[in-house]
Amino acid sequence: MAEVPQLPRACVRWLELGFVSLAGLGARVLAVDVDEARLMRLRQQIRDAGADCEVLTADLTEPETCRRVVREAMRRLESIQVFLHAIARNSRLPVLDVGDDTWSDLVTLNLSTAYWTGQAVGREMCAAGYGRMVFVSSVSGLLAHANHAPYAVTKGGLNQLVRVMAREWARNGVTVNAVAPGYIETGLTRDYLAQPEVRASLTGLIPAGRLGTAAEVADAVAFLASDRAAFITGHILYVDGGRTLG
Repeated sequence: MAEVPQLPRACVRWLELGFVSLAGLGARVLAVDVDEARLMRLRQQIRDAGADCEVLTADLTEPETCRRVVREAMRRLESIQVFLHAIARNSRLPVLDVGDDTWSDLVTLNLSTAYWTGQAVGREMCAAGYGRMVFVSSVSGLLAHANHAPYAVTKGGLNQLVRVMAREWARNGVTVNAVAPGYIETGLTRDYLAQPEVRASLTGLIPAGRLGTAAEVADAVAFLASDRAAFITGHILYVDGGRTLG
């Protein structure tokens, strides 16, 4: 499909939350995932929506792989105007049961990949004088949930990474923000939320009285990726139905 002029291109990793809405901005999407079958499904979804999508299978848990993927994105797209990082996994273990390998793996996956890819993409965006970077964080980066130590620590670290990048790159025309979902029904939470007592307990903590949807998170991502958010940077946007109000 021919490129549509004057519309953003996006290098996107993992759209499990329904971030196909980025294609609604007119973006030409390059999706990167370690799971080839999931990539194929995503590509078809985006193409069915009438947008262009390329895919690249890669494991981003090595820094050089992250840099190679960004170089390949530049080769294919010529520029990266929008970047979305949405890689995460949780352990749901109490602190005393978290092993060294689990800790190391989650720090690498949830936080280091954000640093490595963000650094490489940020270098290109700063040179170009324009960019929209969006990271997916979580309310766990602010709230102290039991049995979430590695996840909470990595999301809190991600929030600070977003702020530092935003501070350093603002004069280069690059905005850096995060969307922090609350209790959302996604592939990451589906099994957990299938337990009636868990669902009832979590819903009771949300002032809005319900769980969020993937589409609501996707809308927040699309907003921060657009020029409507040009004067917003270093912001953690909580999409949580008021959960973080206390």
